[in-house]
Formats: sequence, C-alpha cells, structure tokens
Amino acid sequence: MQELKDRIVREGKVLPGNIIKVDGFLNHRVDTELMDHIAQELGRHFDMSAVDVILTAEASGIALAAVVARHFGKPMIFAKKAKSDNIEGGLYQSDIFSYTYKKKVTLLVSKEWLHAGDRVLVVDDFMANGEAMRGLCDIVEKAGATLVGIGCAVEKGFQGGGDRLREAGVNLRSLAVIESAEPGSIVFREEA
Repeated sequence: MQELKDRIVREGKVLPGNIIKVDGFLNHRVDTELMDHIAQELGRHFDMSAVDVILTAEASGIALAAVVARHFGKPMIFAKKAKSDNIEGGLYQSDIFSYTYKKKVTLLVSKEWLHAGDRVLVVDDFMANGEAMRGLCDIVEKAGATLVGIGCAVEKGFQGGGDRLREAGVNLRSLAVIESAEPGSIVFREEA
C-alpha cells in the first residue's frame, strides 16, 4: 500500500535495536483517515462476508482493529494482557514473548466472546517477530474457531515472523513489509 509506505518513509523513525517508530500516525497518535484506507485495502484482500469477528491484541492494535470492524460492520475483540475481575466464564490464553516489552506476556480472551465456529480475522498494526500473531492464532485454535487470516499494517520482514506464519499456511497480508531499516534508509519488500 503505497500511501502507508510513503508515511513510513516520511514520518517513521529508525531507532537503535531495529525499532521502527511509527507512533506519529499509526499506534500512538492515530491518523483515522489512514486507518480507514488500511481497512479498505484489507477488505480487498479478505472476503469480509466470510468473517464473523475481528481479533487483535492489546493495546496498539486496537485502533486499527476497531476501524476495520466498524468499516465492515463486524464485532471486535482484543486479547488482554492482564486478567481483570470483570472477566467471567473462563479464558482462552496463550503465552508469548513480547518483542516490544522484552518479556513473557499472556494474551487472554474471555470464552464469553469467542466461540467454536466463529470465523476470525486477526488484525494488527505492527508485526516484529510474529509472537503476538502466533499467540492470537493459538487462541483461535483453542476456541475451536476458524482463522480466516491475518491483516497487518506494517511487518518487519527481516525478523521472519511473517514468513514463518506464511510457511505454516496462514493467509497473511501485510500492507508494508520492511526488508531493512537504518536511519535514513527504509527498504520495502517488493509485492508478489
């Protein structure tokens, strides 16, 4: 998606440790018009009539997932990273290692909201090593639901998480796959 790539080049920052900062438009300060364009693009790749629910992980994926859900009239669920007292009826959970926080995190989804037979599209703003996506796929499987695919705005292709998911047969569509990033130089994967 050229519009997204242009924003990454123009406004993104490459920080030490292979951190790609896109918080000025994607995951802290949110450009809702861009989010809507991303939703439209994901709708061109995925058959949204075959999707019952949008699933993401807390916290930065929530904005994009909510816009996608609203755009296509679907409910949205986000996996929490901490158990709260208001969750009833049991939990699906998956342990992942967070690249962002450099620690183990447990993703939690209430059994009240995700059911066997649900057709799930996972949506997230950013994928580094793919652990959050793997954890969300694990939760979908534990629920007996069907994974329709994963829609991701930005993927760090050089970390291999997306490629591992694709090799496992997951229908993954990332709109901007970054092959390499250094201060002043971001190179994108050519689209197939």
